[in-house]
Amino acid sequence: MAGPVVAGAVIIRNIRFKERIDDSKKLTAKGRECAYREILEKSIVGVGIIDEKTIDKINIYQATKKAMQMAISRLKIPPDYCLVDGNMKISTKCPLKCIVGGDSKSLSIAAASIVAKVTRDRIMIKYDELYPQYGFARHKGYGTKEHMTAIKNHGASPIHRNSFRPIKDLTTKLY
Repeated sequence: MAGPVVAGAVIIRNIRFKERIDDSKKLTAKGRECAYREILEKSIVGVGIIDEKTIDKINIYQATKKAMQMAISRLKIPPDYCLVDGNMKISTKCPLKCIVGGDSKSLSIAAASIVAKVTRDRIMIKYDELYPQYGFARHKGYGTKEHMTAIKNHGASPIHRNSFRPIKDLTTKLY
């Protein structure tokens, strides 16, 4: 409901990881941070970030595609083959395979999901410093009860995605 959409692209150079590399949602925050550091050491990484204003203009689906393409373009070397989590067809210069549930099936997709999640969480923690009344450091912009209450009490912040129905509904009721 708030903040950017972030995508990661990872070319793994060394598949021997000490840390658990898995779907980012299956790891603790500490586990993701440790895995993130090791991924950066053993991989080539690209990150794409699309801000909330752009998400509002082009929609979350198009913004996610754009973030994925940006992440791939930011890899220091072009990939031979792209694996994409989910069923989202994106434009790439290399062959592409979509894998539903890919972050649980592919090491490189799992690594990319960790990179994206850690990057986004860090952004939301910085936003928490600017807008402490929303609790972004705790819920990272997701639609928790705490977050919904903060929006009701304070209105939408500049980083809220105004095209998202809960934000539209909550802010419409305020006026």
